[in-house]
Amino acid sequence: MSDPTRRTRGEELLLARISAAAGRERLGRRLATYAAAAYTTSTAGTARAKALLALVRHVGSAGAAHTRDAARLDLYENGLTVAVKGRIHVVRYDTTSVYRTEATRPGGTAHALTDVDGERVVLRGGPEQGEAPEWWSGIERGVVGARLPRALAALARGERLAFGEVWLTGEEIGWGEVRARWPRVRRLRTGPGAVGLDIDGTWHELGATGSGIPGLLVLRALVEHLGPGRSGERFHPDVNGST
Repeated sequence: MSDPTRRTRGEELLLARISAAAGRERLGRRLATYAAAAYTTSTAGTARAKALLALVRHVGSAGAAHTRDAARLDLYENGLTVAVKGRIHVVRYDTTSVYRTEATRPGGTAHALTDVDGERVVLRGGPEQGEAPEWWSGIERGVVGARLPRALAALARGERLAFGEVWLTGEEIGWGEVRARWPRVRRLRTGPGAVGLDIDGTWHELGATGSGIPGLLVLRALVEHLGPGRSGERFHPDVNGST
């Protein structure tokens, strides 16, 4: 009887390719492996989806992803790899942009990350739906941990940071005609198709373009860090929060 835990030749070759790709981009130590749901598109939005997957579950859970095109997600210290349809996409936490995008089912959520070649890899599901909080919280911690210190250092130097239409400095945040100093800012809200900012108890919505803002994870972390009563605190991502 064959050993069910023993890798096949194809699995060994895939692992070797993943490890080589991760090594070239210096992703560091592998932390976890998941069965992934994803599809890829070009950043210009002109390419059709190359693979469509529906669920994300941890490797070792009962059954594989119920889809024709299964993907493998490996999390590393400095990034992640997504293996789908024979391709290995490498994402570095310190250079990727994270976007919200429409999910494949009503009320769902998906997140897109840019890989090292500039292509978007869309990961389906998220912690707000109770789906695979382990993999998304790991990605969130990785991105914020890599990007937040640099963003705070830039603000300390007096620089102005931009996240799509949203801009911020060490003293204030705003977009369009909306502008507020940090003591007036309570929190940032993100959801499917919209971004809102609570200023003195009143919500100001950015609107539909909010879903296209790159770096929402870092933007949210900065608001958490710079808002009233939080200055100087270490940011800890909320695994049950939105991007």
